[in-house]
Amino acid sequence: MAHRERDPERPDPAEPSRERIRDTLIERQIRAAMEGGAFDGLPYQGRRLPLEDDSMAGDWAMAHRMLRNAGVAPPWIEADKAARDRLIELETLLARAAMLSSLSRTRARAEFTMIVDAANQAIARLNAEAPTDRQHRRPLDVAVELERFDRAAGAERPGSS
Repeated sequence: MAHRERDPERPDPAEPSRERIRDTLIERQIRAAMEGGAFDGLPYQGRRLPLEDDSMAGDWAMAHRMLRNAGVAPPWIEADKAARDRLIELETLLARAAMLSSLSRTRARAEFTMIVDAANQAIARLNAEAPTDRQHRRPLDVAVELERFDRAAGAERPGSS
C-alpha cells in the first residue's frame, strides 16, 4: 500500500477535532453540575418547556416578550383587566343584592353606581389604548345597570312608588 501524504489544509481524521474536544469538555461540565445538584429545583424540571408562539406579534414580538418577562402587559391589556375586574365586582354585588336589607340596599345601590362609573372609566381607557376596535368594549348604561340591580334586589327604585 502506498502511503499518501496528508493534506495540511484538511483536518487529520486520526486526531480529535477541536469541536469534539470542546463538546466532551462541555458534556463533562454539565454532568458534574447535574451530579452537584446545580439543576435541581428549576422550573419545568422533568417536563417540556412551554413554547410561546409570538408569530402573530410580528415586529412587536420582542417588545411583548420583554413585557411578559417583566410581568407586565401592554397598557390596553392592563386596561382590559381593570375593566373586567370592575365587571366582576358588579356581578358579585348583583348576586348579593337579593339578600340585603333595605338600608344595606340603598348603600349597595350607591356603591353599584360608583362601580359602574369606574367600569366605564376603565372601558374608556381600554377603548382609547386598544390597537384595533376588535378589542373595544361597549360602555355601560348607568340607568340600565341600576334597573338590573333593582330587579336583582327585588325592590322598587328609590323615589318611585
